[in-house]
Amino acid sequence: MAKLPDPVPPLPRDDNFSRALPAAAAFDWLKAGWADFRQQPGPSLAYGILAFVLSIVLIGGLFALDLDYILFPAIAGFMVVGPFLAIGLYEKSRLIQEGRPVSLREMILVRGQSMGQLLFSGVLLCLLMLLWMRAAVIIYALFFGLQPFPGLDDVTGMLFTTPTGLWLLLVGSLVGGLFAAFAFAISVFAIPMLLNEKSDALTAMGTSMAFVWNNLPVMLTWGVIVVVLFGLSTITGFLGLVVAFPVLGHATWHAYLAVRQPERYMRTTSSGQPEEGYNGAVS
Repeated sequence: MAKLPDPVPPLPRDDNFSRALPAAAAFDWLKAGWADFRQQPGPSLAYGILAFVLSIVLIGGLFALDLDYILFPAIAGFMVVGPFLAIGLYEKSRLIQEGRPVSLREMILVRGQSMGQLLFSGVLLCLLMLLWMRAAVIIYALFFGLQPFPGLDDVTGMLFTTPTGLWLLLVGSLVGGLFAAFAFAISVFAIPMLLNEKSDALTAMGTSMAFVWNNLPVMLTWGVIVVVLFGLSTITGFLGLVVAFPVLGHATWHAYLAVRQPERYMRTTSSGQPEEGYNGAVS
């Protein structure tokens, strides 16, 4: 009897990236983000309003250009570029951590450690979003051929009452989930890292992915929190982004500190004040 091959061993975890954080730590990040939001909320609200306006302009533009068939992929794509759009929110949290005054001007004119690489990472995320939107169109064509998009009034019936539509939903959700998971893994820590440290975009994205993989329980919990809050914001006609977007942005900064600078994160959160001599940079 032929011997069965040995099972493929799981990918090894690296102690340099593992922080042994419980899943519940994600709610601590959210709580810290809410605290940053409440401290001088004006600039954070301005960011949230901007996210809301951009969403409305995007949707209006798609309808004006008769591109409503990519509406749902475009909405999902917003989550891909969201970490880059939240740079100013990370900056506010960093200023609070350093005990420096916060202003909307500082949040707009961000002076990060790796600004050129930040812009490059933003371009990469935008390209990833465009790739997802193109993939969504191709998936639709694979199931419905050259049949024109029926419009939002009839698309629900087409998707949920026909076998082809149900398969499209299943495959599209799986592919979209892969895109979303990849974008989340490479960007959730990469953007704050480039803001706070001297690095290049590819190294930061690789480091971000390593942190996500080696801290899966808490990162899966954080991903669910992000999806739920974004989903609730979508149900409200994106009005919920006015608060949800800045809170998530501030919380992401605390997530970055928790995995990248755990000792400093614990000291600053336990005391509620910036660590003495803390300048936000990794030595």
